Order: sequence, then C-alpha cells, then structure tokens
Amino acid sequence: MTGSPRPGKTPQPTRRPDAPPLSTSVSPTPRQLWTRSRGIALAVVVLLAAAVAIAALRTGAQHGRLDPRSADPQGSRAVAELLADRGVSTRVVTTTEQARSAAGADTTLLVANPDLLTDGQRSRLRAVAKDSGGRTVLVAPGAPSVGDLTPGVTADATPSTESALSPSCSLPAARRAGTADMGGIRYDTLAPDAEACYLSAGLPSLLHLPAPRSKGDTVVLGAPDILYNDRLDKQGNASLALQLLGSRPHLVWYLPSLSDDRAATDSERRSFFDLIPSGWRWGTLQLAVAAVLAALWRARRLGPLVAERLPVVIRASETVEGRARLYRRASAHDRAATALRTAARNRLAPLVGVPPSQAHAPETLIPALSTRLRSPGQDPHLLLFGPPPGNDAALIALADQLDALEREVRHS
Repeated sequence: MTGSPRPGKTPQPTRRPDAPPLSTSVSPTPRQLWTRSRGIALAVVVLLAAAVAIAALRTGAQHGRLDPRSADPQGSRAVAELLADRGVSTRVVTTTEQARSAAGADTTLLVANPDLLTDGQRSRLRAVAKDSGGRTVLVAPGAPSVGDLTPGVTADATPSTESALSPSCSLPAARRAGTADMGGIRYDTLAPDAEACYLSAGLPSLLHLPAPRSKGDTVVLGAPDILYNDRLDKQGNASLALQLLGSRPHLVWYLPSLSDDRAATDSERRSFFDLIPSGWRWGTLQLAVAAVLAALWRARRLGPLVAERLPVVIRASETVEGRARLYRRASAHDRAATALRTAARNRLAPLVGVPPSQAHAPETLIPALSTRLRSPGQDPHLLLFGPPPGNDAALIALADQLDALEREVRHS
C-alpha cells in the first residue's frame, strides 16, 4: 500500500505548510530585554534627573553666599555698606597668600568658609591670627577646621535647634547687641580666658578668644545669619555684626575658592573624591547595594531540565550508523570491541544468575556461563575478555560470535 509506512522506518512528523518555522534559540529578544529592564532604566533616569535638579538648586542657593559684593538674600553687601558708612574699608580676597599679606594689627580678617581650606592653608592662617595682632573672625567652622584654626576648641556634633539666642555673657559687643540669630554650631573649649556667648543647652555658639602675648583676638561664629542681607534687620544682628567687624579700620573678607592653586601645594590639593560631600558618598553606596540586590533578584537560576522540541527527528539506527562510521574512520577496533563485549556481558549476566555488579569479573561470569554451553571446546573467556581484533574482518567475526553465544545461552 502506498499510504502505509515502510517496514523498519520511523514515520516523520508532518507539519502544516503555513506553520511558522521551529526555533531552538533560548536567547532573549530585544523586546524581552526591554520589558525586563525598563523598570530599572526608569529608576535610573529618575535618580539622574533628581540629582541634576538638586545640584541646580544648590548651585543657585550658594550663589553669592557671604559675598560682600552680592545683593542676594544670603549675600553680605548690606554689612559692607554699613561698615563703609562708618569708615571701615572692605577688601575681598580669594587666596590664602592674599589674606596673609593683607592682615595686620589694624585689620579684621574674616574667613567665610573655613571648612574649604586644606591643612596647609589652615596652618598658615593660624600663624596669621597669632602674629598679626589683628582680629580674626571665623564664620561657622565645623569639626574639620575649628581645631586647626583655634587649638583647644571643638565643635559639637549637634547644632542648636534655636535661632534667636540671648548673649548670657560679659562680652561688650554681645551685651549691646542683645538677642541675635546665633543658633547654629555649638562649641566647647577649655581655654580659661575664652568668653562664651549665646549659649544653647550649655554650649556657646559665639566664642571670643584673646590671643596670648598680642593685642589680637579670634571670634568664632557658629552661624552666618547675622551677616546675611535678609537677616541683618532682625533682632540685634546688625549691631553684633558691625561691632565684631568694625573694631579695626580695615576689613579683609576672605572667600576661599577651589582655584586657590598658589596657596595649596601639590600634596595639599584635594582629589575629586575629597570634594564630594559625604551625603553623596552614602547615597552612592546605597545605590550600589540596591544594584547588587536587583542583580541577585533578576539573575538566571539553574532549574530542572526542560524538554525541548527539536526541529527534526533522528532515528536511532542513524545514530548507531553515524557512531560506527566514526569508529571506522578512526580505526578504533579496540573501542568498538570493548563496547560490544561490555554490552554482551551486561546481557549475559542476568541469564546465568550473576548479579550486575559481577558481570565484568571473569572469575564469576565464566564459570556460570560454562555450565550453560552445549558446544564442546568453546572458550567464552577469550570471546568476552580477549584481546582486541586487529582489523574490520576480525571485528565483524567477534560480533557474530557474541551474537551466537548470547542465542545459545538464551535457548539453554
């Protein structure tokens, strides 16, 4: 019959002509990659946009801050104008060397951002405050700088929660000014001659430190509010600022800048990571931990084997023939003979009552096999455990003899 399959042939699976081609690829498609990663990509875009917005806002807020030439709300032009009306000249400098050369006994040196200075710059400014005989005003120095500029003074880690504070000291300038916006960084000192003013929780936010063996002194301000344009008319801020900065006829207003290359030697220059605020470092660490957790969550895991549909069906006989051709091409008579003998021993062992673990032990298999043989003079040991054949004819003869041996044992 024309419609029936040929004997010995495995029928091939039929497919419709309009059926899509079978695919064995397990690689994700671009659409799958986008579906998996769009959530993470959106989160990264949102974080970058937030970082840019915050940086822009911070940059705008810091523009002109504590600059005596700036009319911004946080600038200090109003203080400079009032001092000029009282005959005090104001000079703005941006390098440590300019500040050192301008300092003198008739000068007040104001350092706007002491925490931006390097260790070497702080050491040089400390020598100026000690030897010039003038007044040095440090505006809100934090823990990194206050100890270097004023030895014996430490900054408390918790700032004051109050803004307007009363003097609570005998310093004439503070007593005349009265209540002022001095709530900020609080300090502690063991200096016996230090005058502590504007206390909050027992610690002052204004320190007056007379310099030993000279007529100079140092004033440490815990908050810059009294110098801001928009805060100068509040409380006694104007009075306190004018008295602290107008005690000498000349005022040198030092605005530290990151471009102060002449003041900082190569070993003192800050690296890129030194300029990153600590908050951004913690944020980067948290993002790294989140990225690792997301990678662990989305990583490919080993699971059970999954059956895969193959595009073609290969008959077992074709596989055997292909392997035989490989053996023949390599002249591997020894390997082919070993495979034939191993398979024969595995089939003969249960027929003669030998356990599978002893199927390849001649001292167990041969005696049990000899009791089943009816052909005299037949040596099963040479057949099952003998040397490998040397050519194709000997290999074919070995296969025929193994088949005959197995048939005889089965019939017995």
